[in-house]
Amino acid sequence: MPISAQKITPCLWFDTQAEEAALFYISIFENSRIRAISRYGKAGYQQHGKPPGSVLTVEFELEGQTFVALNGGANFKFNEAISLQIRCETQEDIDLFWNRLTAGGEAGPCGWLKDKYGLSWQVVPTMLPEMLMDQDSEKSERVMTALLQMKKFDVAALQRAYAGSA
Repeated sequence: MPISAQKITPCLWFDTQAEEAALFYISIFENSRIRAISRYGKAGYQQHGKPPGSVLTVEFELEGQTFVALNGGANFKFNEAISLQIRCETQEDIDLFWNRLTAGGEAGPCGWLKDKYGLSWQVVPTMLPEMLMDQDSEKSERVMTALLQMKKFDVAALQRAYAGSA
C-alpha cells in the first residue's frame, strides 16, 4: 500500500504502543483504517535498541486524516501543548467520543481529556465557536462562563446560556 500523499501528517510518538494505540483509535472512529505497518530491521539496533521485526511505524487514517504512530522509545511523552480536536454535531456524538477516549484516561476541563496513552483531545460542539464569536458580547460571555464550569460539554446547557435562560 502506498504511503499517504497528504502533505502534512501528524506523527505521534509512543514508547512501544504504536500499533495498540492505532487499533484503539480506529475502533473509535467509523471511517478509519490501518494503512501500513513498517518494522525495525537489524540496521540501527545500537541507536534504537528495538528487536528486528518489532513495529516501527503504523500509518493509520481517522475520518480521512492520516496519522503515523511511531514506536520511538520512552524519551518523549505527550503533553497538553498539542491536542486533537473532534467537532461534534450532537450531544450523543460528544458523549460517544468522550466516553470512549476517557476510558483508561482522564477528563479535563472545558472539553479536554487525555486518553489512556496520554494524548490530549478536545471534544467540542460544532456550534461553540459561533457562540463564542457572537457580536453580542453578553451572549458570548454567558457561554464562556457556562463552559468554564464544564468538563464534558453539555450542548443543552450551552444553548441555554447563549439564549440567556440558564
